[in-house]
Amino acid sequence: MSFDLGPALLFCPADRPDRYRKAADRADAVIIDLEDAILPANRARARGALIGHPLDPERTIVRVNPVGTPDFALDLAALAETAYRIVMLPKTVDASQLRQLARFEVVALCETAAGVLAAPSIAAEPNVVALMWGADDLVASLGGSSSRFADGSYRAIARHARSAVLLAAGAHGKAAVDGVFLAIPDLAGLAAEVADAVASGFRATACIHPSQVAVIRDAYRPTADEVAAAWALLEAAASEDGVFAYQGRMIDSPLLRHAEAVLRRAAPTDPSGAVTD
Repeated sequence: MSFDLGPALLFCPADRPDRYRKAADRADAVIIDLEDAILPANRARARGALIGHPLDPERTIVRVNPVGTPDFALDLAALAETAYRIVMLPKTVDASQLRQLARFEVVALCETAAGVLAAPSIAAEPNVVALMWGADDLVASLGGSSSRFADGSYRAIARHARSAVLLAAGAHGKAAVDGVFLAIPDLAGLAAEVADAVASGFRATACIHPSQVAVIRDAYRPTADEVAAAWALLEAAASEDGVFAYQGRMIDSPLLRHAEAVLRRAAPTDPSGAVTD
C-alpha cells in the first residue's frame, strides 16, 4: 500500500455535505471529519451525510472517532455502507488499535504523548499508509496551554513531536503528513512552514481552509529553476564515478537523492527543465 493523494489535504466537517463537493474540487484530497469538527449532538446526522453524499473514494479520507469511544463503533457501521477505504484514526496510542481497522488503509494521527512515543510501532503496522501529527492535542495531553509562541513558531515540544513522527514514518517506508496551520489569514507563515515540511521530507500537509490549498501546492511543487538544477546535477553525475565536485560543492549519493526527490515532486518535465502540462 502507498499514500500518494497529493500534497494538500483539506478537512471538511462531515455534517456539512454542502461543502463536500467544493472541498473535493479545490483540494488534492478531502478529509471528511466525524471527530473534532462535529459537535457530539450532530454526529448521527454527520454519519447520515457521509453515507448519502458520496465522493470519489480514491481521493477521500474519513476521520473517525478514537478507538474505545461509542462513536467509533457507529462510525465503522456507517463506513460499511460506503465505498470509503482510507481512514484517519485520531489519538492513536498503540499498534493494537490499528488491528480494529484491518480492512482499511489508515492514516494514524499521533497527537498525544503516548501516540508520539508509540509512533515507530504504529508505523510498522501493515495497514498504516501514513502518519500524521497534531500539535494542539499533544500539548493538551501534557496539560499545557499553547503549542506555539506569539510569533507563530512551534515550541520545542511540538518540534520534537513533529520530527519524531516524521522519523518513525520514514523508518518504516510510510508517508508523513504535516499538521494543520490554524492562523488562516497568515498565508506567509503557512508558506514558510510548508516549505520546511517539504525540505524535511513530509509527503503532504493537512489544511482547514480552501485558501490554504494553493499555498501548500506551490510549496510542494518545485520551481522551473529547481527542476532545471536537479536535471543538470543528475546529468553531470552520469559522467562521474563516485564523489565529484560540481559548482563549488562536493556531490555524493545523498545529494543526488535530494535532486531525485525534487524531480519526483515536479510536474512532468523535459531534460531542459521546462515544465510541461
